[in-house]
Amino acid sequence: QLRLRRNHLKVCTQGFSCCTLEMEEKLSQQSRTDLKAPVHQLSSNLQNTFTQRHRHFDQFFRELLSNAEKSLNDMFVRTYGLMYVKNAELFERFFSELRKYYSHGSSAVNLDDMLTEFWTELLERMFRLVNVQYEFNDSYMECVSRHMEQLKPFGDVPRKLRLQLTRSFIAVRMFTRGLALMPEVMGKVSTVSTSPSCVHAAMKMLYCPYCSGQVALKPCKNYCLNVMRGCLANQADLDTEWNNFLDAMFGLAERLEGPFNFESVIDPIDVKISDAIMNMQENSIQVSQKVFQGCGQPKPSMAFRTRRSTKDSGFPGRFRPYSPDARPTTAAGTSLDRLLTDVKKKLKQSKKFWSTLPETVCVGERIAVGDECWNGTAKSRYESVVIGNGLANQVSNPDVEVDITKPDMVIRRQIAVLKEMTSRLKAAYTGTDISFVNEDAGSGEESGSGCDSPPCDSDGDIYFSTPAPAKPRVIKIQADDQPSSGTRLAPFSLTLAVMALLLALLTPHTR
Repeated sequence: QLRLRRNHLKVCTQGFSCCTLEMEEKLSQQSRTDLKAPVHQLSSNLQNTFTQRHRHFDQFFRELLSNAEKSLNDMFVRTYGLMYVKNAELFERFFSELRKYYSHGSSAVNLDDMLTEFWTELLERMFRLVNVQYEFNDSYMECVSRHMEQLKPFGDVPRKLRLQLTRSFIAVRMFTRGLALMPEVMGKVSTVSTSPSCVHAAMKMLYCPYCSGQVALKPCKNYCLNVMRGCLANQADLDTEWNNFLDAMFGLAERLEGPFNFESVIDPIDVKISDAIMNMQENSIQVSQKVFQGCGQPKPSMAFRTRRSTKDSGFPGRFRPYSPDARPTTAAGTSLDRLLTDVKKKLKQSKKFWSTLPETVCVGERIAVGDECWNGTAKSRYESVVIGNGLANQVSNPDVEVDITKPDMVIRRQIAVLKEMTSRLKAAYTGTDISFVNEDAGSGEESGSGCDSPPCDSDGDIYFSTPAPAKPRVIKIQADDQPSSGTRLAPFSLTLAVMALLLALLTPHTR
């Protein structure tokens, strides 16, 4: 067989060759494809894994919320009848706002404000219903609303539900967003560098043995590692923030299994709201008397005497909860615990994905074990030291020329994205929702019902504080047993009033 000298070739330049320049060019193109293929396969598998988990988790949550709304509607129609039907839009809006927050965050819905408005409007409607013999104008109802904190007409339900709903919704939204982010990041950073130096190194490693007539010869493992670490240098730098992000996701998953379990909050929400309504109904006389003392005696309603009968007033009957068998089946026939157990397992398996990618590629049939391997120039032992991961270490890479002064900007942006999301996941771990200035048209809105890490296992009122990663504005929930600003200012206001009176009395004498 005719053998040609290699000095006319661009890559496989030593000794004699079976390859022509045209063949070398074709093999170079093939090496580009062969270099990308295993990395693409590995990253695509992980990408598909979390795309699927995100879809399952998102579907589960949305169906759980829909089932809770249906359960409440069925129960309230059966229990409260026409009175509920006439006021059903209040509860429909309640669930609609929860969905809107889940989809768009605090830029669309402030959970604390929404819940306050829900209970305030429910109080106003119920107060009218239990006092149908009176007329109430808008200013009077505003006075009723102002006394809500002191009256506590719904007992402790609003406070507890506020804590449970806010921290569980914040957690589940951030966790779902984290699951969605993983495939996005992987899709943007998984492309192997196709720089001329990387393609040159891949061609030399994979196909120069062909040109020397050693078709079955595979590259040495350490040789393969150096080539892949050079071509995947930028991806390796992603590893630190990637691992931090996975740790934050894992921690939030454990929160969702425990004190922030939204399934345990949403599933019985009809019972909780009904308990609040029944508390108001049972204490309606005392509540009304306190309101009349603080807001004045209302005018009797002439319309009530002519158009209403006593049986039409108030909420009829006592609430009877569904048995567990009567409740709708949870989403996808699964449970939150099963979903989280599966996701946590996948999160663990994804740790150090980028830094170990060269080792994952340089295995099996792609390499030769031992010294009978291609070292880049001949069939012999590979003598060079295996360099470390990351862009900075490539300055001493013997097989790939890497410009360490020019990092991949796409990957650098994704590092920043992961870092920001990690901060938000950590905030959600404490029950805090942080929206950054550059998100949602620069709204910078937050809502939260936070708790100190790590307990978060009681329903007590808790202050929270979260490190600010990127100019966040965090709203704190004031504990219910703390005095309001108006109460704190009352002594000061009284002092001013006394001083003004003294000044008025002394003025004639000074003249």
